[in-house]
Amino acid sequence: MNKIGVQSWCFREFKPLDKLIGKLNECKFKNVELCGIHADFKNAESVKVIKQLKDAGIRISSIGVERFKGAPEEEMTFKFAKEAGCEYIAADFPIEGHVEALKKTSELADKYRMNLGIHNHGGGHWLGSRQALDYVFGISSKRIGLCLDTAWALDAGQDPLKLATDFYERLYGMHLKDFIFDKKGNPEDVVLGTGVLELKALLDFLKGKNFSGPLTIEYEGEAANPAASLMKCAANIK
Repeated sequence: MNKIGVQSWCFREFKPLDKLIGKLNECKFKNVELCGIHADFKNAESVKVIKQLKDAGIRISSIGVERFKGAPEEEMTFKFAKEAGCEYIAADFPIEGHVEALKKTSELADKYRMNLGIHNHGGGHWLGSRQALDYVFGISSKRIGLCLDTAWALDAGQDPLKLATDFYERLYGMHLKDFIFDKKGNPEDVVLGTGVLELKALLDFLKGKNFSGPLTIEYEGEAANPAASLMKCAANIK
């Protein structure tokens, strides 16, 4: 499991790109899942971002989370991901028109030989439950898989380890994220391994499977200065 990286959304307060690079270097992250706040994937000029990160010794392991509706301009996102050497795209689909969106996106995935991982975004998200994922995987190609967000799985009342086990054949990447919950069930980001997530059991499972997909740390707290907490997250994985 040598592909530990970070979601660039954690550094959403750090723009333009040179500030992001500075923070990635400070935290010693060499892999990043790049989100739309740091690059417009549908703009051909954004390929410059790939070179800038590569020159800094940073690999774009994935991009996202990107929403796919089946629109023609979404092909630009695939072109960016392919040019960047991404392993997959973290993805979302709207419930309205999802059958056609899945069909068109699967065609692009085949064309560019690029997998997509659905990002399960909690109990309020239509793709947040095991049942919904089962349904979508049943009507889509194997190019459409899972980007398992561990904290949002907990929010949806799901066991992240069970989801990883049951959907392993379509597990293309992970967002390693941890929550605690107040008495009303509202989530709060905490350093990975200090919340509800049973981190050791999950990591043991992934190691036992020789999982080779990107492991992306995501911590949304302390947006103005998240570096120290993100480094603690990384230390708790190793």
